Amino acid sequence: MESRRRVLIAISAGLASLAGLILYMNSGERQGSPRPTTSKAESDMPSRPDVKTTTRGDGAIIRYLVPPEEILPGGPPKDGIPSIDEPVFIPAGEAGYLGPGDLVVGIEYGGVVKAYPHKVMVWHEIVNDVVGGTPVAITYCPLCYTATAFIRMVSGSVTTFGVSGKLYNSDLVMYDRLTETYWSQHLGLGIMGPMAGASLERLQVDVMTWSKWRGLHPDTLVLSTDTGFSRPYGYDPYGDYYRSRGVMFPVKNLDDRLHPKAIVYGLVVDGVAKTYEQGTISRAAVLNDEVNGRPVVVVSPFQQYVRAYSRRLVGETLEFVYEDGRVVDRKTGSVWDIGGRAVEGPLKGRSLEQVVVYPAFWFAWAAFYPGVELVYDGGEPALQGADG
Repeated sequence: MESRRRVLIAISAGLASLAGLILYMNSGERQGSPRPTTSKAESDMPSRPDVKTTTRGDGAIIRYLVPPEEILPGGPPKDGIPSIDEPVFIPAGEAGYLGPGDLVVGIEYGGVVKAYPHKVMVWHEIVNDVVGGTPVAITYCPLCYTATAFIRMVSGSVTTFGVSGKLYNSDLVMYDRLTETYWSQHLGLGIMGPMAGASLERLQVDVMTWSKWRGLHPDTLVLSTDTGFSRPYGYDPYGDYYRSRGVMFPVKNLDDRLHPKAIVYGLVVDGVAKTYEQGTISRAAVLNDEVNGRPVVVVSPFQQYVRAYSRRLVGETLEFVYEDGRVVDRKTGSVWDIGGRAVEGPLKGRSLEQVVVYPAFWFAWAAFYPGVELVYDGGEPALQGADG
């Protein structure tokens, strides 16, 4: 697998033999809007007790949440894996480059539905977009299978995000182009720089096959391969990495309760995480649970489609069951859709508060949250490419 990452490194250096394609270029590629940079006043910087400071050799004071020595180079330099800053979308019917089993990162927000294919995201990792009128960064880390979206606001200002070339726990470290702060994609936190300790607002996304996503959302828009960059979008440089047991870069903690690359969904409540193996959720369909004292329900009508909601509503804690293909709460008999809305019964028209849940390989959850609670029924763990 090390050789696969070397492909990216070689491409970024202009040394690859893939028909002369390179991972980044200084000319001949579509340029985004000017990227503003500014310094932040001390009063704008987040204050939390675990943020520390260190003095660089040139005398500059650096704020950090994660020790700088734990933020490691991943191979390509800053922006060597280029973000897409001017995304172009096409209707589903024109996305002939996608096969039924190709994976996409999907988002439904503000009345807009979009899909971002893995075969494009693997070469860019970040798409700076606007979804439903909201500035959003769609992010995907191939090393960790972590897919998540953030609102592109830092200290009250809209910004864009780029790929820093660094990794923390083998996961994508982004940087914002407003303050140059490093952000952990998995944590959604500033880990080094002026905004160390600050958090980004996370949005719900899905990772599923194109056939499933299109079946749910026939009117979806799809990210085009017209990215402004020349890339072999039909080729995945990570090859068999996704199903191997090897972890390419150092992580702080390994946990053998699951295959390292098992696909696990997790949610975080006030800094406490809980994880659910993908196959376990889909076999159960509905799981009533509690995370850090908060009652939640995790729903998965089929594999790759997972949602989580608070079970608290109008002063009551509801309990849900899956009956005849429907989600029903025991207390009132109301029927709920996957969007957390009651569509039949006494609570019709009510909505549950969503709790964002997102996928990553098991090794990533275990690295970021050592000893994290895991819900697993002992069945065959889901791996990438094992659709169900």
